[in-house]
Amino acid sequence: MSVIEIQGLSKKFGDNVVLDDIDLVIHEGDVVAIIGPSGTGKSTLLRSINLLEKPEKGTIKINDQAIDLTTKSAREKLELRKNTEMVFQQFNLFKNRTALENVMEGLMVVKKLKKSEARSIAEKHLQKVGMGDRFSHYPRHLSGGQQQRVAIARALAMDPKLLLMDEPTSALDPELVSEVLVTIKKAAQEGNTILLVTHEMNFVRNVANRIIFLENGKIVADGTPKEIFDNPKNPRLKEFLVKIHMLEGTDYAI
Repeated sequence: MSVIEIQGLSKKFGDNVVLDDIDLVIHEGDVVAIIGPSGTGKSTLLRSINLLEKPEKGTIKINDQAIDLTTKSAREKLELRKNTEMVFQQFNLFKNRTALENVMEGLMVVKKLKKSEARSIAEKHLQKVGMGDRFSHYPRHLSGGQQQRVAIARALAMDPKLLLMDEPTSALDPELVSEVLVTIKKAAQEGNTILLVTHEMNFVRNVANRIIFLENGKIVADGTPKEIFDNPKNPRLKEFLVKIHMLEGTDYAI
């Protein structure tokens, strides 16, 4: 059963076409990684799915309900955002709220849960990401890796149909990357459906069950990690992988 079905998604900035008629079906439990050169539309794709960017055209089907991504309907936007959650590069935590309060916020405001129920859910998810001893800490008292784990707990607590992750380790010091990747891997193993933009290729190989290569706003390769990394057929994909040292020692002509 498909969780998300995207059809004809297109986005421009001025005259620059960033996404060009994207079609994408994501199934329940998929961990789909989007890779590709910088500036090719990877983050814009995630932001368009969540309506943080407004596409020129496109539809998204979720829970058997089709939503026009150019919609002005507040009800449709709310329905979409109830079913998708974004983890950002820069964490985007409320600075004046504790870790626990950051996770509780969406549960009370969006899902209208009582404070006691929101607290119980927030505590459970913070514990799951290894932040059970940081409930009362404000973001300024947390490392970047800890802040990102709080952000992941906040997203998972909302029980989304699709978890969107936009380069969740790019703002971290190298020594903090692994703790966040372990958290994401655990979320994947628990069956969460994830669409992930990342440059962590070894992580993608080990955790994703499907990889999409985006080039000039189009999906030009779509396959399993083995198909993408071990037997790439698209010439531009081969070139990209050689440049980032995923195909070192090959005899591909560049």
